[in-house]
Order: sequence, then structure tokens, then C-alpha cells
Amino acid sequence: MSSIIRKLGQQEQLNFLLTNRIPRRYLTILMGTISRIKSPLLTKAILALWRRFADDLNLEESKQQQFESLHDCFIRELKPGARSIDMANDLIVSPCDAIIGEFGSIKHMQAYQAKGYPYELAELIPDRNIRNKYRNGRYITLRLKSTMYHRFHAPVDCHVNQVNYISGDTWNVNPIALKRIEALYCKNERAILDLQLTQQNKAITLVPVAAILVASMKFHCLEQTLDLKYKGANKLSCSANYSKGDEMGYFQHGSTIILFASENYQFLPSLRVGQTIRMGQALLKDIQ
Repeated sequence: MSSIIRKLGQQEQLNFLLTNRIPRRYLTILMGTISRIKSPLLTKAILALWRRFADDLNLEESKQQQFESLHDCFIRELKPGARSIDMANDLIVSPCDAIIGEFGSIKHMQAYQAKGYPYELAELIPDRNIRNKYRNGRYITLRLKSTMYHRFHAPVDCHVNQVNYISGDTWNVNPIALKRIEALYCKNERAILDLQLTQQNKAITLVPVAAILVASMKFHCLEQTLDLKYKGANKLSCSANYSKGDEMGYFQHGSTIILFASENYQFLPSLRVGQTIRMGQALLKDIQ
């Protein structure tokens, strides 16, 4: 048993070194360049190689089966009806396909990136007016694997009038890194989307967090793509109305969305850490 544990520890160490102790910024920019090369043959070869290391890459739900570039595959759309949205008014649904990470109640303005690894909301969300809405509230971390559908959608009916983009690092956000890098989400590139709801006493905020190979986020309410080359303003005004399930944007490759909800919501009892969830499935229920 001790030899098995030691071997697993060595594998984790190798994974961590290969995905983090490298020039993350330049590798991410390089990957972005390669992914946009328009070559169906090259793309087919890369996808075949990718499948050797990730056997869960499923393109059967994709609207298209052939891709001119790897980027086109990363941001693929799904066939109509591939996801069902729970339209009950008292439910918040998942904005994306994901693996459920840590989730729970916010105490002392802290959330957890992994068991035993807390971070302060003030480090993640600089705007005091936004983060104070979640004192005693709820949080859930949704990790998008590289093979997953990468578009994200509105978890409720809402309005967005600003995107706050925070430039940062590109640490890997896999479970191994989350147990080794303190306040990792607070270090990485991210955006703050404070959703404006019709109910004045309720609040929901999405924090998409970028990672190595993927530090690029596209929001349909903005003309700009937010990535490592972006040099503009951090607070970007916009005006967009979304119904529950409407597409809001996409990641390139895969990353994480942290969803914050005020204390008037509670998690569905069926949720578990490590569970795979699909966009449109219910996460929280309105209890007031």
C-alpha cells in the first residue's frame, strides 16, 4: 500500500512540474497561435493525438464534425437540444458543463479552492460592493476539462452592464495545483460578471478563471477578446439581457467558473464534489 501511495505522489509531482514549472505565459500564447492555424489535416492529426491522452473527447454532440482549426474544436457549438435547461423560476442552473469542485457556505468571507485551502473573497473579487453581497452566501467551483463543451450560459434571467477583467497568471487549475498553490484562483487571469437580477434582495456573480493554454475569454456582450495580449481598460461597460440558458461567451480550451449566490439560496442535496454536471442542470434552489 505504501508503495502505491508513493507512486501516486510521484505521478502528481510530475504532473505539477510539467503543467506549472514551465514558461506558462509564453506557452499559452504559443498554444493560442497554433490552435488558430487553418488546416483541416493538421487539426485532424492533433485531435487523433489528443484522443490518445483524453479518451473522453466526445464530438458526437457537436453541431459540426469537421474542423478547420483546433480553435474551432475548442469553441464548438452543440446540436440543438443537446442540453436541457431546468426552467423552474426558483432554481439556479449550471452555466457550463463541468466537474464540481468545492462548494458550500461562505464563512468569514472565505471560500475554498480545495479541502483545507481557503482564499479570501477580497483577493478574488476586488469590488467591495460586489463581494459583500455574499457574506454568509454560497459558492460552487465548476471546472471545465479541456475535452468539455467550452461555452457558458446564463444561470438565471439577468442583465449584465459591466465586465471587470483582472489580468494575472496562468497556473493550471487541476486538482493537483489547487492543493499546492495558495489562493490560486486569486492569482490567475479572471473576469467578474455581477448579474443584475429582478429580485432586489438576491445576488449572483460569475467569476470565469483562465488557466494555462487557455487564458482567453470571449464575452458576447463585448467586442474585445480578453486574453494575455489585451491592454485595454479593466472595467468594460456593456448592456446585455439574458434569459436562463442563453449563451454568454466561451473559453478557449477549458478552465473554471466560480458561481457565487446570496444566502437566500441553498444547494440541491444531490450535489457531490467530483460529480460531472451539464449546462442547464440545477445547482441551487431559492429558499425565500
